[in-house]
Amino acid sequence: MAAQSQQHPPAPVVPDSSALRNVVLLGPSGAGKTTLVESLALAAGAITRAGTVPDGTTVSDHEEIEHRQQRSVQLSLVPLAHQGVKVNLLDTPGYADFAGDLQAGLRAAEGALLVLSAAEPIGLPALEYWRHCQAAGLPTAIVLTHLNAAHVRLEDAYAACQEAFGEHPDAVLPLQLVTLRDGRLLGSLDLLTGRRYGEPDPAEDGHEARARLVEAIAGEDDTLLERYLAGEELDSAALTAALRREFLQGALHPVVASAPPLGGAAELLDLIAEIFPTPLERADELPACDPEAPVTAQVVHTSEDPYVGRLSLVRVFSGTLRPDSTLHSPGHPDERVTGLTTPFGHHQRPATEALAGDLVCLARLGAARTGDSLGAGDQVVPPWPQPEALLPIAVEAHSKADEDRLAQSLAKLTAQDPAVRVEQNPDTHQLVLWCTGEAHQSVVLDRLENRFGVHVDTVPYQVALRETFATAGSGHGRHVKQSGGHGQFAICDLTVEPLPGGGFEFVDKVVGGAVPRNFVPSVEKGVRAQLAHGVLAGYPLVDVRVTLTDGKAHSVDSSDAAFQTAGSLALKEAAAHASVRLLEPVDEVQVLLPDEYQGAVLSDLAARRGHVLGTEPGGPGLSLVRAEVPELELTRYPVELRSLSHGTGHFTRSYVRHAPMPQAVAANFA
Repeated sequence: MAAQSQQHPPAPVVPDSSALRNVVLLGPSGAGKTTLVESLALAAGAITRAGTVPDGTTVSDHEEIEHRQQRSVQLSLVPLAHQGVKVNLLDTPGYADFAGDLQAGLRAAEGALLVLSAAEPIGLPALEYWRHCQAAGLPTAIVLTHLNAAHVRLEDAYAACQEAFGEHPDAVLPLQLVTLRDGRLLGSLDLLTGRRYGEPDPAEDGHEARARLVEAIAGEDDTLLERYLAGEELDSAALTAALRREFLQGALHPVVASAPPLGGAAELLDLIAEIFPTPLERADELPACDPEAPVTAQVVHTSEDPYVGRLSLVRVFSGTLRPDSTLHSPGHPDERVTGLTTPFGHHQRPATEALAGDLVCLARLGAARTGDSLGAGDQVVPPWPQPEALLPIAVEAHSKADEDRLAQSLAKLTAQDPAVRVEQNPDTHQLVLWCTGEAHQSVVLDRLENRFGVHVDTVPYQVALRETFATAGSGHGRHVKQSGGHGQFAICDLTVEPLPGGGFEFVDKVVGGAVPRNFVPSVEKGVRAQLAHGVLAGYPLVDVRVTLTDGKAHSVDSSDAAFQTAGSLALKEAAAHASVRLLEPVDEVQVLLPDEYQGAVLSDLAARRGHVLGTEPGGPGLSLVRAEVPELELTRYPVELRSLSHGTGHFTRSYVRHAPMPQAVAANFA
């Protein structure tokens, strides 16, 4: 744990909100975001030796589960000091299962770094991350990594970025002239400022690349363009100011090459400090950044520390947060702030205050969960959209001791991770944890066992099936026990007929008092009790009309219990004389995916016994497919859709009705 055992500098302190830069790093899994954060921390002097993901020594991935799985599974904050600016780096997981942490990072940031591997083609997953940035309105720069991979040509990577993300020919441009040799980044030349980093090739002056960049920047500024066309040498300060203006407006997206542990890191830190927006320049509907206003904040991440307890990472939008502040969270009791800390890996460094725009950790908040708003005034920050948890896993406590701790541990788990949904299914009586995918599932189970000490066993997930009569049938229920003394006597005759979608009806057609009026409700009660247990395979029986037609009673031995039993027996006999079918739940599914995967998804839905209702445009390059699919076929659909669409497809589902199950499928359940 080399990087974690180092002595870290104290938490950066900022004089005002203009000295803050909140930057979210996002991109496909394996692109090198965590390694890039490590490189930036080394360049900023926050660490003296860069850790690595395989060794489990990076600042960002400080949880044991991340070391075991060799990937980020949660949002992580790494604050750095550079050029008098505090840079809050928000490292997000690249795996689609953890999209909630990605959305939290987007909420907390004012600018974004889209991290892409120069060795990989820019596919649809990268475009999806780009769309996230655009939807959040964040100015976005692109960082190219993996420069040491075989056959990497930066010119090709630059061209691919321009084609994928450029709205016009000069929307995506490199800021450096990079010297690569044998996969190593030897140095770079900043095309605007002329700064040299490392040992760039002295024979390369970058005149042509600089001219294109300057023209792109000056083209939107009449005064600057006039000076440029007049042949005037534009100073770096004017060009940097123009670049910043274009960047903040979303008209230009700089591209920077990075080759950790050091290559490209200093250039990137300079870029963040000089052109990235401050919290004062945030342009959305959230509370304006004003340190003098009442405190308005939001919990963007929650974790559990073995010594401190619950730690809440909070983004302060307005006001100045200090120890001993009292914060209100809608729907919860007021919370008193006992102390402020700034995280650095698994270390917590004391902080005296958090200005508007900053991020800080609060310990032992009693009720506030991830996504909750906190404040001293009436303003509320709405939660960000959470991915829908659609992958079920049924669990049981391993022992009585685990059962006693399970409910409390699940409450803590859902406070930290709003993406997980806990359900006690009323039909199957299973405890079901709904997750966003297999990676999320593994994290949830790991945290239950290793963080909360609760062992659970996974069991097959059960779908809530039903039974119904497909044809009418009649039944005779006889419950007679007379062997001396007070006996039991009840006889009733029933007819049962299908009632599609009608639930349950009980009709009394007894004439002549064959079943005394006071025992008719007893027959209905016995029928209802048997409905709950089914007559074929133990599933609830629904959508039938039961008619009581005849019966017999005894003046002494008949009773409520006897007629309940007779009603139950009559229903069972009617089932033996009729055709009883299983019903399965059917959901309406809406799948949003890139057009190129529509054919594969339609074929897959057909293989799942799905009925396609229609397709329609879902946005530029996207299709929306609507279909009705049996729930039995959807239990692993989140995983399989992700595989079919290369991680770009999303779907929602909603219950429509129960429908007859094909006999070939029903044979597995009867």
